[in-house]
Amino acid sequence: MGIHESFGAHAGGLSFLLHFRSMARILIIDDERLIRHALRDILEYEKHVVEEAENGDEGLKFALAGKFDVVFCDVKMPGKDGIEVVEALQLKGVETPVVIMTGHGTVELAVQALKSGAYDFIQKPLDLNRVLVALRNATDREELRKEASSLRRKTRTSGDRDMVGQSPALEGIRTIIQKVAPTDARVFITGANGTGKEVVARRIHAQSQRSKAPFVEVNCAAIPAELIESELFGHEKGAFTSAVKQRKGRFEQAQGGTLFLDEIGDMSLPAQSKMLRALQERVIQRVGGDKNIQVDVRVLAATNKNLPLEIEEGRFREDLFHRLNVIPIRVPSLAERAEDVPLLVAHFLDGVASELGVSAPKFTDGAMTALSKAPWTGNIRELRNVVERLVILCDQEVREEDVHRHVNA
Repeated sequence: MGIHESFGAHAGGLSFLLHFRSMARILIIDDERLIRHALRDILEYEKHVVEEAENGDEGLKFALAGKFDVVFCDVKMPGKDGIEVVEALQLKGVETPVVIMTGHGTVELAVQALKSGAYDFIQKPLDLNRVLVALRNATDREELRKEASSLRRKTRTSGDRDMVGQSPALEGIRTIIQKVAPTDARVFITGANGTGKEVVARRIHAQSQRSKAPFVEVNCAAIPAELIESELFGHEKGAFTSAVKQRKGRFEQAQGGTLFLDEIGDMSLPAQSKMLRALQERVIQRVGGDKNIQVDVRVLAATNKNLPLEIEEGRFREDLFHRLNVIPIRVPSLAERAEDVPLLVAHFLDGVASELGVSAPKFTDGAMTALSKAPWTGNIRELRNVVERLVILCDQEVREEDVHRHVNA
């Protein structure tokens, strides 16, 4: 059996998925040798490092002993099944994303897997598109988790809602926030990845009359389409096989506060329809229930996509867009506010040095000028990573040549 035949997919049209930012270390746990080898061949072709385990017990030992970026794990296996492997990793505090694979896929099993701590769920025969998307999303999630953990440590003293900078573009956003925050108007935040859309959303919440109530974030791109309804609206006990108790969704969790729908441009069309009803009627129904539940939630949304183009091509509902786009805020790229780079460097520098347990190096004028002129395609997120890199690799002083050497390294 050929590699692509075993996946039930062909290689055509996959070029947009086949290049990941960096090499990942991946563990495959499956008792089917052909599946393991076919998946390994594909992943190694993409320059990833792959290890295999033929059952749950062996896979758990591997996952606990090695530092993997992603684990692909079958459900039905001798010894520990995939759900038990996920639960055991959770108990040990291992946060590696686990993608569950099964030939017995149902919504109930998917919910059970994700509730146990799995990151994603894919069905057999494995579709190559789906595998590569799951890998890309899982590696993105792991990078963001590590970054978020680092930022949380840093912001215990400085807070994570700072909008650092004095550029006209940022001052304009501050002015809009000051006017819109006290109202319940919906705000639609656009901008490239890493520009700080979540920071804007949190600042709106912090300055609103709902600031003492919850701020609940939903990453729409990270939730499988078949689970988005349960995630947002909750479910009743017995709604499906693994629904052993009632669960409140994100709308109810945010009651009285703010619900932030991040990456809403990635939400599926069926989920968009349900979201539109919730916004129009301010009423939801849990999955498996028939009771209307009134919700008092302010909704903020964000995307890095061009939604007018998505609407034109039939991937996003125009009526939902207009419901969300009451107050638009565009967050500029870092290149558009390069004058804020020195302030951002100073903001990140002390926190990074403290976190690493080292003295903060001095940045020369030449180094700061070079940083201000860099393209910053990854925006603030990239700048923060570069500051950490320079703190680690440079000693007492960061010079212009250090910046040229280590930016985009």
